[in-house]
Formats: sequence, C-alpha cells, structure tokens
Amino acid sequence: MEKSTWIGIVLGILAVGVGMVLKNASLTSLINPAAFMIIIVGTAASVFNAFPLSEIKRIPALFRVLFTEQKLPSKRELIDQFMHWASIARREGLLALENTSDEIEDPFLRNGMKMIIDGGEPEFVRDVLNEEIHSIEERHQAGAQIFSQAGSYAPTLGVLGAVVGLIAALTNMSDVDVLGQSIAAAFVATLLGIFTGYVLWHPFSNKLKRKSKQEIEIKKIMVEGLLSIQAGVSPAAIEQKLLVYIPTQERVEARDVKKEEEAVVNG
Repeated sequence: MEKSTWIGIVLGILAVGVGMVLKNASLTSLINPAAFMIIIVGTAASVFNAFPLSEIKRIPALFRVLFTEQKLPSKRELIDQFMHWASIARREGLLALENTSDEIEDPFLRNGMKMIIDGGEPEFVRDVLNEEIHSIEERHQAGAQIFSQAGSYAPTLGVLGAVVGLIAALTNMSDVDVLGQSIAAAFVATLLGIFTGYVLWHPFSNKLKRKSKQEIEIKKIMVEGLLSIQAGVSPAAIEQKLLVYIPTQERVEARDVKKEEEAVVNG
C-alpha cells in the first residue's frame, strides 16, 4: 500500500473540513449532489473527450499504481548483482550465465540478459533496450497526462457549477435567507473543483511521473550493467560506472558499510 497517497488524501480532507469549521462554515453545505454531478461527471466527460478509449481503459490500473507501493530492486543490490554476474562471465564466459537468465524475474532484465548471452551486437542490444525504455516512458506519460488534464478541467468546471448555482439563486430573490443559502451552495461547486483539481488530480499526475522516473532509472542501470558484462568489464569498473546513479550520500554510506564488513572479515 502506498501510504503517502492515503496520507495526502486524508490531510487534504482534514484541511478543508477543519478550515471550514474555523471559518464557522457549515460542513453540511458540502452535501450538494448538483455540485458533485457537475464536477465529477463533468470532469469524467472532459477526460473521455480528450483521450482515446484505449488509454481511458488504463485508468483502473493507474489507480492501482497510485495506491500500491512500487516494487523496484534496490540500486545498490542491483549493482552488486551485476558485479557478481560480471565475475562469473569473466571467469567462465557469458554462456555460464544462461541458467541465471531463467531465474531473473524482471522481464526487461531477463530479455536483455538473453540477448547478450545469444551474442547480440552491443549496439543492437542497446537500441532494443532503449526503445523499450522509450515505449515505457511514453505509456507512463500518457497515463500521467490523463490526471494532469483532469486537474486542469475540474477547477474550470467549478466555476461553471458556481454560475449554474447563481442562476438558480437569482431566480428567487424574494426570500433573502433562501437567497443567501443558494449563493453559498453555488460556490460549493467551485470548492469541489479546486479541491479535486489541486489536491487529487494534479498531485496524482506528479506521483505517476515520479514513479515512472524511478523505474526508468532502474532500467538504465540494467542497460549499462548488461552492456558492461558483455564488454568484459571488471566487477570493480562496473561498480564505479553504475554508482553514478546513486546519490553521493548513499555512496558514502555504502562505502563505509563495505569497509566495516571487510574489517570484520579480516579480523
């Protein structure tokens, strides 16, 4: 479960709810079916108009990504794995990794490993893997754009809802008390539009982009690691090459841990 998504939603609802209480606004005024209809259904209609059905069908999967913790291998563990494979390849040859490739769970990494074992040209392997990365990026970008566009439509639809509410309010100006309640209800649509746009849809889009970036970084490490093994690069050189993908502080901490482990081994 992606806890940060749930925390963000709960904090957003609390911020609005507590803020209304502090401003002496009634929470019951939020119970406005017309506002929900205009904003939620209107935003959905706008998304359907903006994207092909083939992309809209992916929305349930996108919500799963948002509310499920991303399972990616640790960069440090991945580098150590490549160092181990490089050691085997230099000692016994690339064919010695053939049994290893069947045990790899990640389809991208497994496909790349099989290509270098089969003797594919380095440039061919790089092109194939980079094209797959580009395809993944395009797919992720399309998913994030759905939420980004929804975040742009919702606030505007909130204004539309307010206008509709004001039209209804101004048709009955004889009762001042009813008029005031009607005007207040009219602005619930604006509140709902801004809330969903800037607390839900735009942040959801950003989270999808961040998750995509993390996944792409892992895949780039895989590409460089595979090509380094194919080129016969030493495990130490592979580590030095791939450490650029790890923040400096993490490199220092990993180096300190490694020194401690070596000190324990050496007595």
